[in-house]
Amino acid sequence: MLGICLVYGYTAWFTMDANLAPFMRRNPVWPSSFPKVLSTVSILVLFFILLGVERSEQKEKDIDYRRLHEYHLGQAMVILGLMITYALCLRPFGFLFSTTAFLIAGSFILGERKWHIMVPVSLTTTVLVWYLIQQILGIYLRPLPGFSGS
Repeated sequence: MLGICLVYGYTAWFTMDANLAPFMRRNPVWPSSFPKVLSTVSILVLFFILLGVERSEQKEKDIDYRRLHEYHLGQAMVILGLMITYALCLRPFGFLFSTTAFLIAGSFILGERKWHIMVPVSLTTTVLVWYLIQQILGIYLRPLPGFSGS
């Protein structure tokens, strides 16, 4: 992970700004500003992890591979399958339906049973994310199924 962050940081600091147009070089924020901050922070965090600064004095409980049956592996596998299904359903069923269904099914798998909370929260979240991506960022997301003509 540290190697990836170092390469990412090198790219952000030394190669991204080489092809900037002259008028862009006077801007206070460049396209490489966020990657520079992200790479710097991630490298610092990874050094703290490698040096063991974040560890407490108590013995941490590690995952024991001999006791895997005690973990919620079934839930994890079903969620992974749901993620794959979500990715495959985005184009044919549209963003709004696929994302709402994914959020409702995911929260159901994780143990939520209050439908009167799950459905409105999933719908609101889906519409809000679609609005931000489509209208604010200007990235087209097919909101409705492909057969509806949108």
